[in-house]
Amino acid sequence: MKDVFIHPTAVVDEGCEIGPGSKVWHFCHLMPGAKIGPTCNLGQNVFVASGVILGKGVKVQNNVSIYEGVICADEVFLGPSMVFTNVINPRSGVNRRGSYVETRVEKGATIGANATIVCGNSIGQYAFIGAGSVVTKDVPAFALVVGNPARQTGWMSAFGHRLEFDYTGQASCPESGEKYILENNRVKRLSANGPT
Repeated sequence: MKDVFIHPTAVVDEGCEIGPGSKVWHFCHLMPGAKIGPTCNLGQNVFVASGVILGKGVKVQNNVSIYEGVICADEVFLGPSMVFTNVINPRSGVNRRGSYVETRVEKGATIGANATIVCGNSIGQYAFIGAGSVVTKDVPAFALVVGNPARQTGWMSAFGHRLEFDYTGQASCPESGEKYILENNRVKRLSANGPT
């Protein structure tokens, strides 16, 4: 694979696609049919199942398993030891192969360390899932959610800063100066000076 770094201890099965500029570190296992986009970084002890799709620039920290049914868009961040599930009602004695439920993580979203994402839910663009949270329902774009079960406690900018909305429903990111508006309990970005 051209312009790809694969550590000698990693196992990359034939039929796995890895985009240019990506790095696969110690003790990873990538199965046939997994699709890893360009400039991704997979930390130590990462497992990627068949059928998983990772977009461009996805960062997967150590000890993350990404199971069949998971689709991550560009620039998603998966924190250390976070967990995806892919079956709603697993039982050791019941074969649920083929009953996998899709989970989507949209562009720029962050999932914190040790968080759990229950399958069948979508994480919106630039949403921020706090460390240790358990996500049991869809998370809107730019939402900040924490706890078990995860509850929304605020809104985040594309640069990862809390947004404080004024009486007109507008806010700006303290780092980028980007403007946001809150309408009908949804956040939209009015200007983009950074990640788009």
